[in-house]
Amino acid sequence: MASSTVTSAQPERPPRPNLAFRRLRGKRSPAEFAAAVRRAAREIGERVSCDARYVGRVEAGEIRCPNYAYERVFLHMFPGRTLTDLGFAPRSSVRGRQARSTSESRGAGEPYETYDTRDTHNTHDLYETHDNNEESDVLRRAFMTSGATVAAASLGPLGLAFDAAAAGRPARRAGTGEAGALEEAVRRIRLLDDRHGADGLYRRAAAPLRTAYALLDAGASRQATADRLYTGAGELAISVGWLAHDSGRFDDARSHYAEALATARMNGDAGLEAHAFCNMAFLARDAGRPREAVRAAQAAQRAARPLGSARLMSLLSLREAGGWAGLADRVGCEQALVRAQTFFERGPSDADPEWMSFYGEAELEGLEAQCWSTLGDWPRAARHARRAGDLQDPHFTRNLALYSAELADDLAREGRPDEAAGAGMRCLDLLGEVQSSRIHTMLAGTARVLLPHRRASGVSTFLDRHGALPRPA
Repeated sequence: MASSTVTSAQPERPPRPNLAFRRLRGKRSPAEFAAAVRRAAREIGERVSCDARYVGRVEAGEIRCPNYAYERVFLHMFPGRTLTDLGFAPRSSVRGRQARSTSESRGAGEPYETYDTRDTHNTHDLYETHDNNEESDVLRRAFMTSGATVAAASLGPLGLAFDAAAAGRPARRAGTGEAGALEEAVRRIRLLDDRHGADGLYRRAAAPLRTAYALLDAGASRQATADRLYTGAGELAISVGWLAHDSGRFDDARSHYAEALATARMNGDAGLEAHAFCNMAFLARDAGRPREAVRAAQAAQRAARPLGSARLMSLLSLREAGGWAGLADRVGCEQALVRAQTFFERGPSDADPEWMSFYGEAELEGLEAQCWSTLGDWPRAARHARRAGDLQDPHFTRNLALYSAELADDLAREGRPDEAAGAGMRCLDLLGEVQSSRIHTMLAGTARVLLPHRRASGVSTFLDRHGALPRPA
């Protein structure tokens, strides 16, 4: 019987309060300290959904060791200190400690996770509680493996949940472990794309997406878990769609974005709907369908308006501006750009979605540069592209390459071939780390513009080096 198995499990050791962490909080309330954690995360390019509840759990000793994202944030907040100085246990002493018995404690009539009855709405808790089953522990280890190829391949363990189904036996309903693994997969893809671009990731990401939707079909043990699975599957569809988009597979991207939009509407998820329409607008612009880009961006804004994120509204206004630029409607473009700037100046907030970690002043400048470039205002486009590169966090290697490629093209078309060649060389320097068909296409266009200027300073060197590049598959 399931109940007898549960009774035989070893009792958990009572948590020991983390007094060191409590001292570091000082006179700040838990909510004030959580806000400071989120600010510190933004300073180093991390995204954590820290709140007063999380701070309380740390201080109560429920979280014996933070996940890797929180670890980086805490060490940034308190330089010179170690996790032990902050009152946490060594990672090796808590990783997967209870994995052995939990999966055995569930019977056919007990699909719930016996050792974790808390509401785990904070997705970052998955790697701190250490009380999920053995399968989830495998997922945790796989998703935290570094390296672009290995990380993409590590999405595969999601399929472990369906081994039973493949053998003709009923599949176990998904729990918080699967939901957490799915959310971590999305984060990992975004991180690797920011650093390396899409070309090396896309082919490996499609199969895990199918598995994510199989998780939905299997059902979940709780409604809160089901909601997380729907959101996670939709966000994964968008991430895979973006990988297709950035690697030039527009038809595939359109299909993935449509799948995410359907998932959002089935679950009544306005945030996911806004994200799907945002990417659909971007894709429509790049695919030469500017009117569709405008309409998709406007639909995204309608979905996003109740969410309360000014930064999200700013990005969506920029998507609309890109569509107006494609229609050669300068007035419409300028009006959307003004709205984007106005929303941006309201600053970040707790309502900003996690996926927007890439959106800062550099991206604002870069997207505006693309608008002016589409309108043929090369000097203005070049100014914004140069500023985007100057402002960009080095963590986002792909974006640095993108802004350099944009600047090179704008300068070439403005009639400044020597400066264009210099910007193009900076982009080429980054292509050892970045694999993006979109950037390769931009550089190829710049090279064609520069061909008649081969005798200008630096142009011949750029053209020769560009010509030697291996072509993306």
